[in-house]
Amino acid sequence: MLKILIATGNKGKLLEIQALLDDPELTLVLPAEMGINLNVEENGATYETNAAIKAMAFACASGLLTLADDSGLEVDALGGQPGVRSARFSPLPNASDADRRHTLLERLRGVSRPWTAHFHCTVALARPDGTLRFASGECRGEIIPEERGQNGFGYDPIFLFPELGRTMAELSMDEKNQISHRARAVKAARPVLLEMLEK
Repeated sequence: MLKILIATGNKGKLLEIQALLDDPELTLVLPAEMGINLNVEENGATYETNAAIKAMAFACASGLLTLADDSGLEVDALGGQPGVRSARFSPLPNASDADRRHTLLERLRGVSRPWTAHFHCTVALARPDGTLRFASGECRGEIIPEERGQNGFGYDPIFLFPELGRTMAELSMDEKNQISHRARAVKAARPVLLEMLEK
C-alpha cells in the first residue's frame, strides 16, 4: 500500500479529497491517526505559498508524502476578494461559514448583479526531503444573495453555476467532484502524486 497524508482538519475538504483519490493502491492517512496536531499559520500572499507551507510542515512531521491545498473564492466586483483570505474574511473571532457568507453578501450590497466569481484551488504535494510539486484548478460561476442547498461547505450555498441553475451546495458529491475547483486540482495532481510515490 502507498500511503499519503491528507493535511486538513476540514471535514468537507477531506470527504471530497477521499472520494477523488479513491484507489485500492492508496492508503489515505489523517494527521490525527498519526497523533500529529500542528497549527500551521497560513500567512502567505498566494494559494501556492499557503499550500506549500502546510504540506511541507505535515510531510516533515509525518515522514509521509503529504497533500495539502489552499483554496478561495474570488469575486470580480470586489477586485478578487476574498481570495486567499476566504477562510478569514469575517471580522468575527472564530467565525463560522455562515458568518463569512454574511460578510461577503454585506460587501456586495448595492453592487449591481450578476456578481461573477470563481473558486480557485492549489494543491501542494510535499515529500519530507523537501520535494514540492503543485497543481491547480478553477471553476466559474456567480454569487447569489440567497442561500440554496444543504451540501458542501464554505461559500457553496451562494455560488451558482448559471448553466446548471444550481448552487455548489445543491450538487451531490459525485456532481461536485466532476466540476469543482478542488476536483480539478486534485485530478491534475493525481499523476504527479503517483510519480512521487514511486520514486
